[in-house]
Amino acid sequence: MAIQTKRHILILLFNFIFFFQSHTQETDKTPLLEILNTLEIRFNIQFNYAEDSILNINIRPPSEKLSLKKSLIYLETNTSFLYKLTDDNMVLIIAKVTGINLQQLSEVMVSGYIVKGINKLNNGSFEIDISDFDILPGLIDTDVLQAIQAFPGIQSINETVSNINIRGGTHDQNLILWDDIKMYQSGHFFGLISMFNPQITQRVSLTKNGSFVELTDGVSGTISMETDKDLSKKFKGNIGVNFIDANGFVDIPINDKSSLQVAARKSISDFTETPTYNNFFDRISQDTEVENNTMSIINSDKTFDFYDASLRWIYKINPKEELRVNFINVANALVFNENTTVDSVEDSKESSLTQNSIAGAIEYSKVWDSKWQTTFEAYETDYKLKSINANVIDAQRFLQENKVSETSIKVKTNYKINEGLKLLSGYHFVETEITNLDDVDIPRFRLLVSEVIRTHGLFSQLSYKSKDRNTNLSTGLRYNYIDKFEKYLLEPRLSFSHKFFNHFSVTVLGEFKHQNTSQVINFQNDFLGIEKRRWQLSNNSDIPIIQSRQTSLALSFSKKGWLISAEGYYKKVKGITTQSQGFQNQYEFERTSGFYEVRGIDFILRKQLNNFNSWLSYSFMNSDYNFDDLPERTFPSNFNIRHAITLGTNYIAEKFKLSAGLNWNSGRPTTQPVVGNEITDAIINFGATNSSELQDYLRVDISALYDFKLTRKTKANIGLSVWNLLDRTNIINSFYRINNGEVAEVQQRSLGITPNLVFRVNF
Repeated sequence: MAIQTKRHILILLFNFIFFFQSHTQETDKTPLLEILNTLEIRFNIQFNYAEDSILNINIRPPSEKLSLKKSLIYLETNTSFLYKLTDDNMVLIIAKVTGINLQQLSEVMVSGYIVKGINKLNNGSFEIDISDFDILPGLIDTDVLQAIQAFPGIQSINETVSNINIRGGTHDQNLILWDDIKMYQSGHFFGLISMFNPQITQRVSLTKNGSFVELTDGVSGTISMETDKDLSKKFKGNIGVNFIDANGFVDIPINDKSSLQVAARKSISDFTETPTYNNFFDRISQDTEVENNTMSIINSDKTFDFYDASLRWIYKINPKEELRVNFINVANALVFNENTTVDSVEDSKESSLTQNSIAGAIEYSKVWDSKWQTTFEAYETDYKLKSINANVIDAQRFLQENKVSETSIKVKTNYKINEGLKLLSGYHFVETEITNLDDVDIPRFRLLVSEVIRTHGLFSQLSYKSKDRNTNLSTGLRYNYIDKFEKYLLEPRLSFSHKFFNHFSVTVLGEFKHQNTSQVINFQNDFLGIEKRRWQLSNNSDIPIIQSRQTSLALSFSKKGWLISAEGYYKKVKGITTQSQGFQNQYEFERTSGFYEVRGIDFILRKQLNNFNSWLSYSFMNSDYNFDDLPERTFPSNFNIRHAITLGTNYIAEKFKLSAGLNWNSGRPTTQPVVGNEITDAIINFGATNSSELQDYLRVDISALYDFKLTRKTKANIGLSVWNLLDRTNIINSFYRINNGEVAEVQQRSLGITPNLVFRVNF
């Protein structure tokens, strides 16, 4: 009996010890996020990661006796991530590859290229990781299309996101993607802010050259925005308000296999008109019928409104199959009344301008085994620009419409040959329909033109990565067939990068591309003179297919917080028309085609020191037109900004971020009348085309953000930015018109000093 009692006691004791040990092991686990923060302080390093990917991960912390190298090995062993230490004491956290993922083809080559969250990838492109982003001068809500203008070689000739010029190209030569959907509209307020909500957009990639073969269009570059690719397991969201709009975002886990993200914004002009709103309105209405009408007509009741709504739904069918659905709807609306008095009778008519985009996409992917993955993508995108110009004196109504409807279907496969080789192949079909309408009621006139182009594309690309991950090569070929013209185009692509001597890297890029669409200006007063560009399709004759060839070579040095990088490039784009280049001189009404050539250098110097980060970028560009049918066959491009400099600095503390920056460029080209002989045969007698330049452009911006807790589980931040702090009057465009028999110069000004304030609550 005593022996049996002792046996029971021993069993209970062992059970207690086992339970205690198990319980102790569980309670010893620490959130990975806290472990990373501790290691950053201990070893004076910085981890680069998307915070969402490491939430809810708990492990036992590594021993304090371990070195940095052994600590990283310990983390790799106990988590599903790789930890790669760079030369500037940055540790990149990369998800381990468990199958085939397109997301794994590129890795970070230079982290914090300008600021934290902006990285250069080993395929030569750049990414902005919104979840890990610090701050840029003048921006408090991360405006995606404003942020990419921080890169050397990218500017906006008129300060708008609807006129972004990548290495001398026009905005219509940019391929703008939102979750793989091509977008034909890019801005609110007709280009002053991006239409893509930064709360749902988590990653932005910028490709100036060497794009993957699965992409078509965008002969100057590609701007690709992506929502979060991961399934959400925890509800979160935020609401915010600034001097322009109110916005909200929610991330809703529906169940273990499905989650939904929804974001929306709307202008607050219905409730109040802030100084920022007034500055924006004055800026877009300069030299338009909204601002100045004839002397007998008075404009009144001017209102502007915009909104956008977007969603992303992910459904994990099973561990190997996934379904994703995306939707976006965007609208801008400007309305005003034109008033006059005729024979003592007051009359009023409403004029308006609306701009809308609506698009949806579906993507299905399946991993068949450890080597094969297939993906099916389809989208429909529709764009509409509509204006009603009411002539109150003549009782006339002029209706204009420009509509784009595009359908795309893409099927692609990824095959993992071995650890170093991957093969991408696929088929891409695109149907684009563009409709233009001009309709006058008195006298009756109606011109409706609708055209369609269908393109078939086959593509294949081989990607190689060395065992030490220092050498990367992607080379491929895209075959395009345009059935309307019975024309085929072959487009090779190349991306090569190599890291050597620990701190140096070289990148070689090249590509051939084409596009069938372009934006043209028929008359400067089209669409009330505000958004006067309309989309059109190539006809393979007087409106050719636009084709480009690019090559570039970059060399970088990165060590101990220093980055020095220089890239030289050459680009030739043929098939452009004079209508697409926005001439406002003697060639304003010419209709001919030609090409432009660009040679340039992009340079950046960046230094990280403790909480400070400073950078200096410089771009030199020489861009020339060649039009055989014009009297001057060769002359500088309208977008030839010869010199551009950006200087910026950030200070980042635990809860406070501060940024200041300066932007300078040498001014855009302009054409002036001949002095002393300004008018000949009742037309302006212009001198040599683009032989002069506007005054230098100079702008200083600042921004600040402060994070704090409202409650134990609720965080908030407040931010302030000032655009053009010095209130400098920059002339961004100048042209000439005959007024009462004399030549008059019309100058368009940039935004003056423009503050913005944001308050956001994250829950």
